[in-house]
This record gives sequence, structure tokens and C-alpha cells, in this order.
Amino acid sequence: MFKMIEEALRTLRIIVVSDGKKILGAILQFFITLIWIIVTGTVISNVQDDLWKIVFYALGSLIGSYFGSTLEEKMALGSLEIIVEIKNTIAPSLTKELRKFRLSVNRVQGSTFDKELLMITSPRKKAETAIKIIRKFDNKAKIITENVRIISHRL
Repeated sequence: MFKMIEEALRTLRIIVVSDGKKILGAILQFFITLIWIIVTGTVISNVQDDLWKIVFYALGSLIGSYFGSTLEEKMALGSLEIIVEIKNTIAPSLTKELRKFRLSVNRVQGSTFDKELLMITSPRKKAETAIKIIRKFDNKAKIITENVRIISHRL
């Protein structure tokens, strides 16, 4: 049980630190280390007498890693950049609907096409809402997402 908690926290910590949240990552590391010392001490003592300890330790690691990823997905920390390629005819009404998000609109022209490229910055928790709005206007729109780390909010 403790190994699952340790691994869930470890997975969450990696994601949090990669999103630039160093203090939260350090706090999580403290608890990870505390749990690791307790769990490892328990498993290593008389490991030769009870090989099931090793199996359950590894299973706890597996389940905890999966649970940590799922937990972070539900927490949806950080921001996403949503990039959408859309037809010019749809763009005006779609951009009106997306104005509640941080939105940039650029015209993209090629020899065989004339489209709009929308760049939307959204908290991950609200990204699905933006994508649903886009799909409502054009179910075949090309949508690309990227994790972003906002350096400055100044315009």
C-alpha cells in the first residue's frame, strides 16, 4: 500500500516539476523519501525468507505509477496551447465563441489553400471545453495541443 502511494507521489512530482512548480516538487520529494525509507526497510529485512515481499513491492510500484498518472490527469495542472487550422468561412463565428480563452488568429495562405490558424492558450482543466467548441463548428478541424509553460503574462 505504501509503495503505491510512494510511486503515485513520485509520478505526480515528475509532472509537477516539469511544469515549473519547484516548491511543490520539493515538498512531494520529502514525503516520497519518508515513505521510501519505511517501505524499503520493511522489504529488505529478511527478504530471503519471504520472496513475496519483492513481488508485492514491484506490484505496488506498478499500480502506484499508474495511479499517479491518472491522478495528475484528473488534476490537470498547467496550461495547453491548442493550435487549430480552420476554414476561413468558419473562423469569424468560431473566434467569437473562443474569445473567453487567450486567442490569437493568423491567416495562413498557400498555393492551394487559404485558412485561419487559431492559437489558444488554456488551463488544461478548460482545454476540453475549447476543443468541444471547435468540434461543434468543424468536426474535421486539425487540432494540435502542446503543454506550455508560461514565462510572462505581459503583453
